[in-house]
Amino acid sequence: MNKLKIFSIIAILLVIFSCNSVNQSKDESVPAYISIDVNKKYLNLPVSHDENRGKMKFVIDDKTELEFTIRLSASEPDYWVFYDASSLIGKTLKIYYSGNPKGLAKIYQDEVINGQDSLYKESNRPQIHFTSRRGWNNDPNGLVYLDGEYHLFYQHNPFEREWENMSWGHAISRDLVHWEELPDAMYPDTMGMMFSGSAVIDYKNTSGFGREGISPMVAIYTVDSPTNQRQCLAYSLDNGRTIIKYEGNPVIDSKSKWGTKDLRDPAVFWYQPGNCWIMVLYEKDGNSIYSSTNLKEWKYQSHITGFFECPQLFELPVDGDKKNMKWVMYGASGTYMIGQFDGKEFRPESGKHYYCNGSLYAAQTFNNIPLEDGRRIQIAWGRISHPNMPFKSMMLIPTELTLRTTKDGVRLFNVPIKEMEQLQETVYSSNDLDSEHASELLQKYINYGSLRIKTTLKLSHPTEAGLTLFGQPILKYDMNFTLVNGLFYSPEEMTSMEIYADILLDKTSVEVFIDDGAFSYSFERKAVQGNNDGFKFFGNSLTVKNLEVYPLKSIWSN
Repeated sequence: MNKLKIFSIIAILLVIFSCNSVNQSKDESVPAYISIDVNKKYLNLPVSHDENRGKMKFVIDDKTELEFTIRLSASEPDYWVFYDASSLIGKTLKIYYSGNPKGLAKIYQDEVINGQDSLYKESNRPQIHFTSRRGWNNDPNGLVYLDGEYHLFYQHNPFEREWENMSWGHAISRDLVHWEELPDAMYPDTMGMMFSGSAVIDYKNTSGFGREGISPMVAIYTVDSPTNQRQCLAYSLDNGRTIIKYEGNPVIDSKSKWGTKDLRDPAVFWYQPGNCWIMVLYEKDGNSIYSSTNLKEWKYQSHITGFFECPQLFELPVDGDKKNMKWVMYGASGTYMIGQFDGKEFRPESGKHYYCNGSLYAAQTFNNIPLEDGRRIQIAWGRISHPNMPFKSMMLIPTELTLRTTKDGVRLFNVPIKEMEQLQETVYSSNDLDSEHASELLQKYINYGSLRIKTTLKLSHPTEAGLTLFGQPILKYDMNFTLVNGLFYSPEEMTSMEIYADILLDKTSVEVFIDDGAFSYSFERKAVQGNNDGFKFFGNSLTVKNLEVYPLKSIWSN
C-alpha cells in the first residue's frame, strides 16, 4: 500500500473519530457527550430495550435545543430511531447522555433513516392504516383541513416504541388514504410534555397570529408536567410545517378550580351563532365548556359529568335534514350523548349510547372540512401492537359519522369513508352460498395481508353464526342472546334473521362495520395457535346471502 493511500485512510479515521468520539468530563455530574458538525438531514440513534432509559440533551452554542429520554444501545440495537436535523445543518451539535455512554459512539448522520430500504415493507407493517416510521403513537391530535391537505397530528414518542417523550407527530394527506409523514411538529419543553389537543384555522385572525393576509393554523394543546396539566397555544403560518409556541402560555390553568391534575385534551371549534370559539375540555370528572373571542382568553361556561378524556362536540343533521340538527358529545371510550348546545351548555336528550367497541380510543373529528363536502370525518387511535417492529400502535381507517333515525331513536352511525374504495382491486362476488362453499371460495385469499369482505349472513335458526379466520372470530352473531362478538346488539328489524358486515383486514388488525355502521368494532388480528382452517363460515344451515371480496392495495405503494 502506498503512502498516499495510508495517509488518506488515516485522515478519514481522524474525521470519524473527531465527530463521534465520546468525551467524559472529569466532573461526574456532567454526562458524557459527543460533538457533531451537522451536515446531513438525519441523526440515526440505536435503541436497545436491554438498556435503562437515560436523559439525552441536544446543545448548540450552550443552548439546549431538545431534551428527551432514550434507551441508547451500547451493543447490537433492537432497532434504530432518528431525529430530523435539517434545521441544524451547518452547526456544531453536542449530544449529552446520562446513561451508558458507549452508545454515543454509534450515533451517525445520514441523508436517510436507518432501515429506509425496508420502510413500509416490514413484516407487521399495516398496509391500509397510518403508522409512523419509527416510535410510539397514540391519540390523533389537531385534525384539520387546509388548502387541499388533511393534517393529522398525533401523540408520538419519536425515540422509542413505548410511551414516553410525548410530542406531536405530523402527517398530511390529500385523500385521507395515502399519508406522508412530516417532521415532528412539537417536542416537550420546560413546561412539560405535549399532550393531546386540536387545531383550527383562524380565518378572522382573532388571535393576532396572522401575518400579511395569512390565516394562522392554531393548535390548542395540553402541556403535562408532574404536578399540573395546562392548556397552551401554538401557531403556524406555513401550513403546519413550522410550529411556533405562544409566548403567553398557558392560556388556561384550572388546577386551583378543580383541585386535580386531570385537566386535558382541549377540543376547539368556531361557533358561528355566538361569533366565538368554543372549547370542550376534560376536567376532573367530565367535560367543561369554555368560550373565547381570541383563542387566548377563555371564559368558563358549564360542566357535564360522566365522560373521560379526549372530548368531542359537534353538530350533525338527522337523516341528512339540515333543518333538524342535533349535537353529539363523546369521550375517548366511544360512548356518546345526543342533545342541544346553545353556546354555553350542552343539554343531553338521549344517551349514553355506544357506536363502537374494541381497540378504538380517543377518536377525533376534522375541523374545517369544506362546506361542499360537509362530512364529519373521524380518525381514532387503534390500540394494536405490532410485534418486533420499530413502531407501535396505529390510526384506524377514517370513517364518516352520521345521525340516523332508528327504532330506538336517533343514533350515531360510523362507516368507512368512500375514499377507501380506491384501494380495492378486482372484486369477487357471489350470492346464496352455503357456509362450506363460501368458506372454500375465501380460502385463496387467506394469505392476503389486506382484504375487504362484504357479506350478508342469513340464519335459519336463532343460534350462532359468523366467520372465523384461523380460529379467531371475525364476526360472531348470537341471535338467541342478541350479541355481536359478545356485546349486545339489536338489529333495526327486530325479527330479522340477517346481519350485514363490512370487514377490513390488515396485517395486524380487523375492523368490522355492522349493518351499514349501526355498530362497529376493531381488534388485533391474531390466529389461534395450531389452527389451520383459514376462513371458515359457521352456523346451523347458514346461507351466505352475498359475498364480495376485494384485495386492497397498499397505501404506501407508489
